Amino acid sequence: MANTAFMKPRAVSDALSAIVGKGPMPRTQVTKKLWDYIKKNKMQNPKNKRNIIPDEKLAKVLGSKKEISMFEMTKKVSNHLS
Repeated sequence: MANTAFMKPRAVSDALSAIVGKGPMPRTQVTKKLWDYIKKNKMQNPKNKRNIIPDEKLAKVLGSKKEISMFEMTKKVSNHLS
C-alpha cells in the first residue's frame, strides 16, 4: 500500500515554488522536481554526489549557500511544505 502522507498534496512556500512550481503538490513530486533542478544546474558535488552545492534560489529554501547533504536538504525542504 502506498504511503498516503507522501501522496497528499501540500502547499509549497514561495521560495520553494520558484524551483518546483506552484503547489499544492505531493511531496514525491516536489522531490522529483527538486532533483531535476539540482541535476540540470549541476549542483551535485562531483567528488560526493550525495552533497548539494546550492545556488541563490536553492539557498533561499535551505537557509544557506553552504554545501549540504541530501538528507539534511530533505529536512530543510519539509519546512517549506504545509
